[in-house]
Amino acid sequence: MNFNALVRVIAEVHHVAGGMASKTVNSALTLRNWLIGAYIVEFEQQGEDRAAYGDRLLPRLADHLQQCGLPRSDARELRRPRLFYLSYPQIRETLSPHFLSARSLPPKRETVSPVLALTGGLLIDRLSFSHFDLLMELEPPIKRSFYEIECAKGNWSVRELKRQIGSLYFERSGLSKNPAKLSEMANTEAIQDDPALVIRDPYIFEFLGLRPGEVLPESDLEAALIEKMRDFLLELGRGFCFEARQKRLLIGGEHFFVDLVFYHRLLKCHVLVELKVGAFSHEHLGQLNTYVAYYRKHEMAEGDQPPVGILLCADKNRALAEYALAGMDNRLFVSKYQLELPGTEVLQRYLDEQRLALEGGML
Repeated sequence: MNFNALVRVIAEVHHVAGGMASKTVNSALTLRNWLIGAYIVEFEQQGEDRAAYGDRLLPRLADHLQQCGLPRSDARELRRPRLFYLSYPQIRETLSPHFLSARSLPPKRETVSPVLALTGGLLIDRLSFSHFDLLMELEPPIKRSFYEIECAKGNWSVRELKRQIGSLYFERSGLSKNPAKLSEMANTEAIQDDPALVIRDPYIFEFLGLRPGEVLPESDLEAALIEKMRDFLLELGRGFCFEARQKRLLIGGEHFFVDLVFYHRLLKCHVLVELKVGAFSHEHLGQLNTYVAYYRKHEMAEGDQPPVGILLCADKNRALAEYALAGMDNRLFVSKYQLELPGTEVLQRYLDEQRLALEGGML
């Protein structure tokens, strides 16, 4: 073994061990959610006092679990493990004797289509719960089985699975004269799962008790700029009250993250800040407008003014600040906001200074 071989073998051990660790975490989360679903179904079918709860079971259960500090335990989220258990009865075969003896489970259920269904062991080994979260919504069962097989065969990432479903790959395969060739083409271009990115999965980091900000920054430079911008806005002393960094929003079953969220006590509105390390793009403004619209509909309290969005884009040559005035048709309030919030030039100058300082330190 020479020095270069030593470097290669250590790097290989690191990557293999990292992949094993991510699979272990994924398997534990998947089994946890399946068991939660199983116990909910067991109570619905055999619980001694189930009649006292009826249709209110999940909301009542959510209230008590939230008091226990369990993440993702609202009524809507509890429907996911329940559906997961009903959709994937073959997961039972992967449970260790410890799990099986801990509590009695509902009677074993057969799969809807035993011929097409993958074994529980293969499912657990190849797919994360975020994969299952997409798959279990698919109907009919043959469509779900199709994507299970293709996803497991191609080691697709969650993002790739979502893209293939959106591209109607199942329907196109049914119409294709050469499905095998279509499958080969789809998997050649597919984005494969990267064990190093598994920890960024919202289900995983909440399962591990991590904060979104610990795992989601797009780059070291962006993370540092976000921290600097947060401190800068607070130091301005113009009514900014910091609420959250990497604030998670659930919109239409997808997770999005707002870089910084403030509440402005003088304007009486939320201020959402998004920072992009590249040049300005209209997609960035559309993304921020989505967040502003969400806050306007779901987060405004009585007496609040419409939320404001600030988009900051930086590249090597310039900084661009844009205010998203989504739905703000009150001209008096617009004028007041322009006076109370830092001016575009101030934000541009500060962002340029900080970017140059950080990049200089990283070289």
